Amino acid sequence: MGKGASIFLCLAVAALITLGLVMLASASAKWDYSVNQYSYLVRQAIWLGIGVAVMTVMALMDYRILQKLAWPLFVMVCIALLLCYVPGIGDAAKGENRWIVLPVIGRFQPSEPAKLVIMVALASWFAKYQAETKSFWRGFVIPSLILGVPLLLILFEMDMGTAAGLGAAGLIVLFVSGTRMRYLGTSAVVTLILAFQMVRNNPNRWERIIAFMDLEEYKEGRGWQQWLATQAFGNGGPNGMGLGNGVVKQMNLPEHHTDFIFPIIGEELGVFVTMGVVLCFVVIFLIGLGISMQASDRFGGVLGIGITSALIIPAMMNLGVTTASLPNTGLPLPFVSYGGSSLVFSFAMVGVLLSILRRSHTADVTEMPAVKQKVLEVRL
Repeated sequence: MGKGASIFLCLAVAALITLGLVMLASASAKWDYSVNQYSYLVRQAIWLGIGVAVMTVMALMDYRILQKLAWPLFVMVCIALLLCYVPGIGDAAKGENRWIVLPVIGRFQPSEPAKLVIMVALASWFAKYQAETKSFWRGFVIPSLILGVPLLLILFEMDMGTAAGLGAAGLIVLFVSGTRMRYLGTSAVVTLILAFQMVRNNPNRWERIIAFMDLEEYKEGRGWQQWLATQAFGNGGPNGMGLGNGVVKQMNLPEHHTDFIFPIIGEELGVFVTMGVVLCFVVIFLIGLGISMQASDRFGGVLGIGITSALIIPAMMNLGVTTASLPNTGLPLPFVSYGGSSLVFSFAMVGVLLSILRRSHTADVTEMPAVKQKVLEVRL
C-alpha cells in the first residue's frame, strides 16, 4: 500500500466534499436571504480551504510528534469541553451545550477535535505500555479513564450521538490493542444499561425511541424528521427528481443541510448516488485499515485504527438515522454535512492517516517486531 492508496483516499474524500457543496448549493435555493442567499455555501467553502490546509500540514508532519504532544492536547481538549458549560463562553442551542464562542473563529464544537485527541492519547498509552495490555490497570482501567473522562463531558452536553460513536471507536482501539475481552464485555454491558437508563429518564429522548418504533403513527410529532426522510428516498427512486427539485426540503425537513443532508441527496440525485456515498466511506475504511496494518510502529498502527473508527462509525450512524434504521440522534455526515468544526477536524484525521502512510516504509529494524505484533492483534 503506497501512493495508490493515498490517491484513492483523497479521491473518496474529494467526491464526498464535492457532493456536499453541490447539495448545499441546492439547499440554498430554499432560503431567501436579503443579503446573501448562498451564505452557508460560502462559509463551507472557506472551511474547506482551511481544512485542506490543515490536512496538508498534518500529512507532511511526522505523526510521531503527536505522541509527544498527546497529554498537553488531552488536557486542552478537556478544558475546551468544560468551557461549554461556562456562561458567556458556552453557546447553548436547543437545550444542548455543544459549542463555545471564540474570538475570530466564532462558534466552535470542542467534541470534534476531541475525536482526534482521544485517539492520539489512547495510541500513545498503548504504545508505551504495549507489554501490559492484558493487565487490569494499565490495559483497561487507565485507558478507560482516558476515553471516559472526555466522553462524560460530551455526554453531559446532551450530545449522546457523538458520545456513542466516539465510545464505540474507543472500544475498538482497546480491543485491537489487546485489552482482555472479559473487561471490555463487562464494561460494554454496564455502559449499555446506564445509557438505557439515561434515555429512559429523559422524556425527549425516550419519545424519540417510541416514535422510531412506529414512524407512521408519530409522523406529526417526534417521528416527523425521520418520516420525511423516508419520503425523500421514496420520491427520489433510482434516478432522483433532479438537482434542486426536491420537495421534502420545501416541507421544512429539519437540519436538511446538516444531519439530514443524506435524504436530500437520495431525493434529488437518486439511489445510485447514495450508494456512491456509501462506497466512498467503504473506501476510506478499507484504506484506513490497510494504513494501520502497515504502520511503522505501534503508535501509528493503533492511531490509524482509532482515526478510521472515529471517521466511519459516526458516518454509519448518520446513514442509519437518516434511513430510519436507527433512532434519531444528531450527527453530521463527515465531509458532506454543513459545519466547520466537523469538516476541519475530519480533514485533520485524514491528514494523519496520510502521514502514517508516508512513513510506513521507513520503519527502523528495531521497531519491526511491534509491527508484527500489532498486525496479529488487528486480525484477531
